[in-house]
Amino acid sequence: SLSAGLDLPGRFLFATLTLMTLIAILVFIEEAVYIYRKTPTSKRSIIIWINAAAPVISTTSCIGMWIPRSTMFTDFTAGIFFAIVIHKFLMMMIKECGGQKLLLRRFENGRFTISTGPCCCCCLCLPRVPITRQTLFWLKVGTFQFAVFRPVLIFLSIVLWSNGNYVLYNLSPKEPALWINMFLGVLTLTALWAVGIMFRKVRTLLTCKNIIPKFALYQFIVILNHLQTTIINMLATQRIIACAPPLSSTARGSYISQQLLIMEMFLITVISRVVYRRKYHDLEPLECTDEEAGDKKQTP
Repeated sequence: SLSAGLDLPGRFLFATLTLMTLIAILVFIEEAVYIYRKTPTSKRSIIIWINAAAPVISTTSCIGMWIPRSTMFTDFTAGIFFAIVIHKFLMMMIKECGGQKLLLRRFENGRFTISTGPCCCCCLCLPRVPITRQTLFWLKVGTFQFAVFRPVLIFLSIVLWSNGNYVLYNLSPKEPALWINMFLGVLTLTALWAVGIMFRKVRTLLTCKNIIPKFALYQFIVILNHLQTTIINMLATQRIIACAPPLSSTARGSYISQQLLIMEMFLITVISRVVYRRKYHDLEPLECTDEEAGDKKQTP
């Protein structure tokens, strides 16, 4: 086994990263209990789901680090979970505005700016879309499709892999991995675009709800879990990350990715506890300015 072949520094590193994962899980459990006790029922499960993203990714990375053959399954598990979290983050922004009805009333004559990242940040000529029940529905569809189709595509990948027809990093046009990854990329960008459109509209209103640091943490998880992992795996596939017997280039790249993710998700878990640890109240029309002044509610 791998652990038997580790030298003393290697065992110390594995033990330290495992300890960091356990601490992240304990921090999340403590935070989940706090949120459950202090948060209104309408927001409780959404906020717990979002807070769970970093410790879940840390846990799957730790399992993949100790059991190399499980890497494909642990990566897929983390991917499915985070697809759901992206949809939950959009729903959290709507809930923090007081729900869909109050959001529509607040922005009755407002418009969504759709020329935003990651899809259309350069397309400044795109029209601004009126904020209506229909446009809100399409934003929800933009994230919900990712939460639905990503598990389906991952299940298809596992079926093909078990039949010997799917090689994770073989991006030949004749292989299904290329087309599945391309389709997943389109779905991912669409979901992130929907969240970006909503955030751009509500960020000023929800400043008192710490929405900017919450969005920053969410973006960090996206970048680290998707972009960083993809870059490291591509470098390993091209043999830029050298093999170190008994580890091949791809196995070594996978270990580097998992170990980085454990450390990064540990930090994000701790920071999330600080950002999300506050009393949650349903927004009233002028509550933001009131909270800044003294956390007093004002009747509209």
